[in-house]
Amino acid sequence: MQRFREICQRDLPIRPWAEDRTRRLPGLNPVEPGDWLRVDDAYAAQMGYREALLADRPGAVLALDEGARPAAEELLDVVLDEIAGKPGFVRDGDQVTCPDGRVVAIDRAAPLATCGRLVQEDLVLLEMRPGRDEHLLTGAVLCFPASWTLAEKFLKSLTLIHTPVPSYSADLARRVQRLFDGLQVGRPIWRANNLIYGNPDLHQPRSEDDRREDAADGPRWLRVERQCLRRLAESRAVVFSIHSYVVPFESLGVEDQAALA
Repeated sequence: MQRFREICQRDLPIRPWAEDRTRRLPGLNPVEPGDWLRVDDAYAAQMGYREALLADRPGAVLALDEGARPAAEELLDVVLDEIAGKPGFVRDGDQVTCPDGRVVAIDRAAPLATCGRLVQEDLVLLEMRPGRDEHLLTGAVLCFPASWTLAEKFLKSLTLIHTPVPSYSADLARRVQRLFDGLQVGRPIWRANNLIYGNPDLHQPRSEDDRREDAADGPRWLRVERQCLRRLAESRAVVFSIHSYVVPFESLGVEDQAALA
């Protein structure tokens, strides 16, 4: 029997199905200053899992096109600036002590891996390349995929990334691209989604041909993703960040369970 890691938060700060600001699609909201990257009560456990994945499966959780290296290096600096104002992070030269006590070396030769060892968020770089009319996925640290695989999406356009999504029509693709084109530096936005899983593991890669099974019988867990879009000032790349929350379905109130069911 496959063993799963159960790393859960004590509660959910976001209930996408129950809040007007997130329930109505596309459910976009401005990110308040200092609230792009979050540290919650699952930080130590999630970071321990991220460390293990980065050490044992780097080919599965890391990807970087060499042309995107300037954007990745800029992203590392932005992450370092953001966490400098958060409790528990202490920078001393080329290393950072994290809220769980780990000391992370700032490795500028591996900017995405360094980011992945500092923060709970997965971070995806999307860039507009010459001659293209859509952003491409040019780099990522993706330790906690929710039913997708980095290798399948790497260097693909937004439309091709969303191939398995039936509702991702040509009209929606144009609207999403306009959103990316109009994203302003210093004005990040966020949305959230929710999915029910039959196991709590955060690392759930799945190919486009491998559909996720419904979790109708047995234990269930609710997974909520807080997804942010942020424009980098120098490279103009867009960062798609994902903060994952997982709680047992049974821990939700009766009204929430009924709404999600």
